[in-house]
Amino acid sequence: MKSYREELWFNVPARRGFVNITPTVEECLRKSGVKEGLVLVNAMHITASVFINDDEPGLHQDYEEWLEKLAPHEPVSRYRHNRTGEDNGDAHLKRQVMGREVVVAVTAGQLDFGPWEQIFYGEFDGRRKKRVLVKIIGE
Repeated sequence: MKSYREELWFNVPARRGFVNITPTVEECLRKSGVKEGLVLVNAMHITASVFINDDEPGLHQDYEEWLEKLAPHEPVSRYRHNRTGEDNGDAHLKRQVMGREVVVAVTAGQLDFGPWEQIFYGEFDGRRKKRVLVKIIGE
């Protein structure tokens, strides 16, 4: 069995944003040489997410608005976490909703997606460097 590991680094200039990382994960898969197996992609920071959905701008705006209703950034005093001197209590909750990681099957050397599926990095407390782990195992 083969194993491949790569770290991807992101620095989203805004507090929040979504980045389609599918092409980058596909490049990792190509470098791994794995033809049948699994790809794990996970955010290594507790204020960021990795998830699968459609790459459609309206949906991304819907996510932004929905998440802000669920866990508004302001007033920052609403979150006990922010009493530590932080202002990102909302980002921790948004990450919890959107998820930490995805696992995608690899078949014939390709990510085995359903229609329209893409992998995204979700940032909820940006403006600093953060990483995503790509771990690929298989034959």
